[in-house]
Amino acid sequence: MNIEYTVQIWKEDDQYIAHATPLDVVSSGPNPEEARAALKEAVHLFLETALEIGTLEEILDECGYESKEDTWVSPSWIAIERQSTAIGA
Repeated sequence: MNIEYTVQIWKEDDQYIAHATPLDVVSSGPNPEEARAALKEAVHLFLETALEIGTLEEILDECGYESKEDTWVSPSWIAIERQSTAIGA
């Protein structure tokens, strides 16, 4: 079974943070490659555990996934944008 996810990576201080959406799994590393590898392991362990305890399908449904043959397809992205807003006077 294959399960798609999108990865976003950004830098915080001296660490790179990798976030798997829409699963909402996060990991980090000292560079983008290691953050990505740590995230891949974290996602795998999260999904394997969900499968073992019988909640995988429920989790994927709640995250908006659709089952197509032997693949769970994540929701389609419309946009990933950087925006800002002013606050205060």
